[in-house]
Amino acid sequence: MRGAHTRIEKPGAPPARLGSHDPQQRRPGLKLPESATAFLLLTPVILLFGLSVIYPVIETLRVSFWEIRGLGRPHFVGFDNYLRLFSDPVFLGTLWTTLVFTVGVTVVAVSIGWTVALLCAFAPRQTSIFRLMIFATFGISEAVAGYIWIGIFRPGDAGLLNGLLSAIGLGDLAQPWLGGAHSALIALIVTASWSAVGLPLLLSFASVQAIPRSILEAAYMDGAKPLAMMWHIMMPLSLPGARVAIFLTLLSSLRAFDIVFVLTAGGPARATETVGFFMYRESMTQFNLGYGAAATIILLIGVLLVSTPAIAQRTRGAK
Repeated sequence: MRGAHTRIEKPGAPPARLGSHDPQQRRPGLKLPESATAFLLLTPVILLFGLSVIYPVIETLRVSFWEIRGLGRPHFVGFDNYLRLFSDPVFLGTLWTTLVFTVGVTVVAVSIGWTVALLCAFAPRQTSIFRLMIFATFGISEAVAGYIWIGIFRPGDAGLLNGLLSAIGLGDLAQPWLGGAHSALIALIVTASWSAVGLPLLLSFASVQAIPRSILEAAYMDGAKPLAMMWHIMMPLSLPGARVAIFLTLLSSLRAFDIVFVLTAGGPARATETVGFFMYRESMTQFNLGYGAAATIILLIGVLLVSTPAIAQRTRGAK
């Protein structure tokens, strides 16, 4: 046809698309370095972390250098609150109670959870309901767990534990478990361990399940007994999960408050008072905000001393 223009294309060239442009004519978009992009994406999290964690810690540290009693005028006292803490026999007693409570809960909860995980590993399908029942205790809040165990430790035959002891002929062992200084601390450790045992069970069982089956089958073919397999193979290879369980249980026990508040309220005679509960009593009931803030900083330092080496070790292992 006249007036028609024929476009000659090179052999093998892809057909031109309608509305397509030469790549050289495209406007280049804004490109940021990967570090800047990552920082922009993390900005909301950093702001939230700063407002909810960093700012309260800085404010608590500032308040710890002042004497603030209720609505009275604050007075700057420097490190006097810290010096008073370490000369206060009540606070020194709470430090010892916190240490005993933390070590006791960690040892009991991790030992039971790890042992049950090793035993359940021999029959994982048959013990799934049993493991679910134990792990369910971890899902119960510490406050609810405290109310449950109040009924168990209730004095007299009204308490489940004393009633059970009387029923099996051991009524002489019945006592007001929450009424004595030593028995109340033991009851507190038992209750907290019952509430915390689910997490060590879950982590240890996951580590045991990650052990290659070929190793266990080779040990079985060599005539290894189940107890020997647990001691020499399963326990060493599941140690990473147990370490994480120890770390998390230690941190949780150091910061314990709810279960102490519900079960014993720090009594009798402040025998079960932890640092966390001491901080609450001084700040919220005695209205001694500076003194309570100083106790909070001491607790924070203890948490950092426990968590920093573990986090550093896992960071080096990840690299």
